Amino acid sequence: MKNIILASSSVHRKKLLKQLKIKFKSISPDINESRKKNEPIDAFVKRLSVEKATKIAKSQKNALVIGSDEIAVANNRILGKPNNYTNARKQLKYISNKVVIFKTGLCVIDTSSNKRLTTIVNYTIHMKKLSTSQIDNYIKREKMLNCAASIRIEGLAISLVKKMNGTDPSSIIGLPLIKLTEYLKKFDYDILG
Repeated sequence: MKNIILASSSVHRKKLLKQLKIKFKSISPDINESRKKNEPIDAFVKRLSVEKATKIAKSQKNALVIGSDEIAVANNRILGKPNNYTNARKQLKYISNKVVIFKTGLCVIDTSSNKRLTTIVNYTIHMKKLSTSQIDNYIKREKMLNCAASIRIEGLAISLVKKMNGTDPSSIIGLPLIKLTEYLKKFDYDILG
């Protein structure tokens, strides 16, 4: 059986991968996550997931290395992690009554064959019109400073949403488990096998 390596230090991704009840190791890839000049958004998120997996795969034998990255986009503008309350407030005001698309890049590399599978999974959120008090109360009550667009959907952010649609709800938290299990199976790692 191949070793499963998650190329991430994200607590959210680790928690998601634990749902699959498989043994895995987590290693932080520590890459430069800056966007290149004029880089298209899809190319950007896919490149980051590939770079994360590739960096860790170089030092692993007989492993399946999982790289993933997520960005949120509203009106063609990338909304990263707010990192502070001022930015969170600005982001939430900006996305009020807008559509936010979460784009999650996924890359799985088999270090034995050097083959890799990559994709981007989109998930769309239609935000409610948010009042200043709703934004302030959300910010006070939710830990979301490390979440893209200040949206922690598995928490209180669900109350800010009109509707959501997409093929994989886990992708919005940062790791598309439906696609991941499909990719693992293609590399002869069936989690229920």
